[in-house]
Amino acid sequence: MQLGLIGKSLSHSFSKAYFRAKFEALGLDYRYDNYELAEIEEFPQLIAKHQLKGLNVTIPYKQEVLKYIDLQSPAVRAIGACNTLVYREGAWEAHNTDYLGFRKSLEESGWQPSLKRALVLGSGGASKAVVYALRQMGFKADVVGRKAAENQLSYPQAQGLISYYDLVVNTTPLGTYPNVDDLAPLRPEGNLKGKLFFDLIYNPDKTAWLELAEKRGAQILNGRAMLEHQAEAAWKIWQQA
Repeated sequence: MQLGLIGKSLSHSFSKAYFRAKFEALGLDYRYDNYELAEIEEFPQLIAKHQLKGLNVTIPYKQEVLKYIDLQSPAVRAIGACNTLVYREGAWEAHNTDYLGFRKSLEESGWQPSLKRALVLGSGGASKAVVYALRQMGFKADVVGRKAAENQLSYPQAQGLISYYDLVVNTTPLGTYPNVDDLAPLRPEGNLKGKLFFDLIYNPDKTAWLELAEKRGAQILNGRAMLEHQAEAAWKIWQQA
């Protein structure tokens, strides 16, 4: 079985090492390769050239790739973004396991929300999956972007509202290795005891943003468990093909 990952910059990707180790442990003669695409328009050429059975999708193509996909799962239709593709019965299907990974990671964290109010930083594909999961779990979830818009706060607006939320989730790539000094635009301020700051970044284990939140008393969580859970959910989809 030939599997892989598409995205724009994949040199520090989690998926390739994770799945290759998995295949070796299971004694499977499967391949998993990274396919960097300068533009999503290269996708048709990629699938024509390689006999791929499944793909993971990462930044910035979780939404853009959908125009090339034959079928979308109910979750993908609701979220508007995918992170997993499978080729089955002559058609490409899009699935989203990001929201499953996020939900399971949050459930396993042991953190108990008091208000179920969440603030989600970023408005891309990962943000959409997180908001979908949070609303399934009964949270009121608000989104923050660079500019205020319908159903979206700006960062200056959100900065003064931190005390209103008990969960703050960073879905932006700011702070990812090697740019470890970068900070998500909303700064952890005030007394954050009882709150959870969740950064989807997994490299480094503790971003500068999480360090600041922890110093203010917040519980913190990175994206490692989420990644592993979403990867296992993708693996189940590929096995069923």
